[in-house]
Amino acid sequence: MKQYRPDVARRGFLKLAPLAVASAVLAARTGASWAQDMPHVDEKDTQAQALGYHHDATKTDKKKFAKYQPGEICSRCQFFQGKPKDAWAPCVIFPDKQVNAKGWCSSYFKKA
Repeated sequence: MKQYRPDVARRGFLKLAPLAVASAVLAARTGASWAQDMPHVDEKDTQAQALGYHHDATKTDKKKFAKYQPGEICSRCQFFQGKPKDAWAPCVIFPDKQVNAKGWCSSYFKKA
């Protein structure tokens, strides 16, 4: 009989939770041009500053955000809601705003 391991169950849930959130956001949106009307994230916005967001990932403060690794950009993040070639697209982390595909924030989570 297998023993229940809450740490394994929690990890499984945490892996799926971002996908569930992203799916819910996409399901709530309708129309082909829904992203065109969204403003871009302002780097001076409180949330953007707290997460270390920059339109250009190479400008990330590597001392403050040691998690950052070269090559991590928004278009390669699980939360980026655009196509790989989109210059700007919606992001689950910044509701109703678009992020730069070449940007980065500390919520970066590599796409599977």
